[in-house]
Amino acid sequence: MAGNRKASIKRETKETQIALELDLDGSGKAEVSTGIGMLDHLIEQIAKHGIIDITLSAKGDLSTDEHHTVEDVGLVLGQALNEALGDRSGIVRMADATVPLDEALATVAIDLSGRGYAVLDVAWTGDRIGELPVDLVNHLLWSLASEGKMTLNARVLSGVNDHHKAEAVMKALGRALSVASRPEPRRQGSVPSTKGKL
Repeated sequence: MAGNRKASIKRETKETQIALELDLDGSGKAEVSTGIGMLDHLIEQIAKHGIIDITLSAKGDLSTDEHHTVEDVGLVLGQALNEALGDRSGIVRMADATVPLDEALATVAIDLSGRGYAVLDVAWTGDRIGELPVDLVNHLLWSLASEGKMTLNARVLSGVNDHHKAEAVMKALGRALSVASRPEPRRQGSVPSTKGKL
């Protein structure tokens, strides 16, 4: 399984043009350019702490606002993750991580269940983190969970600075993805479900 878990996705609409390459068995390299600096930073956290290689180029209608770009980046990232996981046989499947960043503390639990769902308990202090409206961090996570066909629970346990809170969430997500997507040799390639299919 290791070494072949890659995906390449392109999405072109009247609102966005996105190209993404993902390698679940990478080394944490990220080349991200979305036109939204904070969004780049958050995707880089997933790659670095998930030990996933991500190459992402996105051009969106930022003159309208950031919504379409953030949403479509989340959708494409989820699609790539889903494709790279294949039938999900032999993986750990579920994992969680709790990550501090200065005063902020975030926890993320995921289940690569084949079903997309997100529960987000994140309170923001302001309206924006740099160029990124804070409510779109939640939308990014919803889009990723939906297309990645995973259950995602994220909670910020403490924090004041929105940058710290958002970054802690993405680092925790990366760490949880690293573990949940990892091949478990003891499964001997079997699907991690009593149903026999995810």
